[in-house]
Amino acid sequence: MSTETLGLRDRKKQQTRENISHHATRLFLEHGFDKVTIADVAAAAQVAKMTVTNYFPRKEDLALDLHDVFVDRLARVVREREPGRSALAALRAAYLTAAAEQDPVAGFSGPEFAAMIAASPALVARLREFHDEREQALAATLAAETGAAATDITPRVAAAQLGGVHRVLFDETMRRTLDGQSNDEIASAITEYIGTAFDALAPSLGGYAVR
Repeated sequence: MSTETLGLRDRKKQQTRENISHHATRLFLEHGFDKVTIADVAAAAQVAKMTVTNYFPRKEDLALDLHDVFVDRLARVVREREPGRSALAALRAAYLTAAAEQDPVAGFSGPEFAAMIAASPALVARLREFHDEREQALAATLAAETGAAATDITPRVAAAQLGGVHRVLFDETMRRTLDGQSNDEIASAITEYIGTAFDALAPSLGGYAVR
């Protein structure tokens, strides 16, 4: 099989995935997440029900389809930090960029989407799992980057603190979105909170995991 054939197949899979995700999001926003079934999504996307579950094994991931990006975000920032920069400094700079760009992965999802999540216990629970998985991925990366022994809990402690700050800032972004604030207003407030949050961690993590 040629590389070109593989490329076409990959593009077709991506198009199918995006088509399913698009129709699922539309239905969820119109009717509420809990009232829409997998069969409804399949019918709207004009694919088989099994095709939907092949791409999205969990219904929640049809709505929260940035799972992989979300979970890997903090670990990737640490892996790609510049020489001489600590994990804390790299993550702080990355969050400032995310706030300036009003990145959906940082919680800038818009009022309709935020309301859909808040109204569904299943989505709230799944989002909590995202945060937990992200913290675990960060802990594993910190351990690898610092050469920590398996018995050393320092990477997990650091990941818990860094992940906790990100969770607080994300929740604050969602709260303000649900309160009707504009993304510009939220970005301004979150930028200030980033300083407060990361400054609080500086005494303990300012010199940790410096490349």
